[in-house]
Amino acid sequence: MGPTASGKTDLAVALAARFPVEIISVDSALVYRGMDIGTAKPDAATLARAPHHLIDILSPTESYSAARFRADALALMRDILARGRVPLLVGGTMLYFKALKEGLAELPVAAPELRAELEARAQREGWPALHAELACLDPATAARLAPNDAQRIQRALEVCLSSGEPLSALLARQPETADLPCRLIEIALMHDDRAWLHERIDARFKAMLAAGLVEELRGLRERYPLDPELPSMRCVGYRQTWRYLEGEISGAELFASGAAATRQLAKRQITWLRGWQGAIMLDCRAPDLPQRVGGLIERESAWNSG
Repeated sequence: MGPTASGKTDLAVALAARFPVEIISVDSALVYRGMDIGTAKPDAATLARAPHHLIDILSPTESYSAARFRADALALMRDILARGRVPLLVGGTMLYFKALKEGLAELPVAAPELRAELEARAQREGWPALHAELACLDPATAARLAPNDAQRIQRALEVCLSSGEPLSALLARQPETADLPCRLIEIALMHDDRAWLHERIDARFKAMLAAGLVEELRGLRERYPLDPELPSMRCVGYRQTWRYLEGEISGAELFASGAAATRQLAKRQITWLRGWQGAIMLDCRAPDLPQRVGGLIERESAWNSG
């Protein structure tokens, strides 16, 4: 686990060269076909050396959920173990990791009429106003969401208004699960130097733009019936690029807003990880990180590296 731009993929590929593992992606954006540049999807050469499960499994017109991820990941874990190999789960979508480890609470299904009403209000009042309303109804959930995190604010308000209970209370009652097919070794890549991470994020988003992020999204809009409210188009980077293609922001504003949104994503991921119970925290900048993680895996699993 780790925030965006912390080097998770490079570490996973190094581990795959040393141990009999198969990588399962834990990323809510990598599931979409054609969304390669803006998601920092591993390139073809990397995927040839270290194939990833749960990449390129959906059209960007489709939706994916934590519940579906959990079902898919558990099935893959069992298949991998049956082949005499070990699943290595890698990514930054913390809700998916939590769902896998702890199970999922029963939540109300999406209500189209209520969702449409909330979207209309957001158009009139702005998402920060709805975030303020959420803070009154569910302070715990509002505290971990940015005021412009439209997708999560909308879902939290849906749950509150349709069930009469805060989302945080429903999640706290999620069931105990004992269906994991193996013991977990949980490793989190972290670093206290936020400026270093921000520099990496800025450089990576600049590289995405240079690599053709705008052209990639333009092509996706030509091939698929997309709209900005789809989960795929709410992904960091694509949401800002959509606004650029609509003429709402300039090229300079695209870079500034995309990099800022990615920094906010990293901040949320770090907040999740700081509260995570049971994870081994490692410095993502350590020059010997693959060796350290490899040694840790050998000790924890009693594998022989030979």
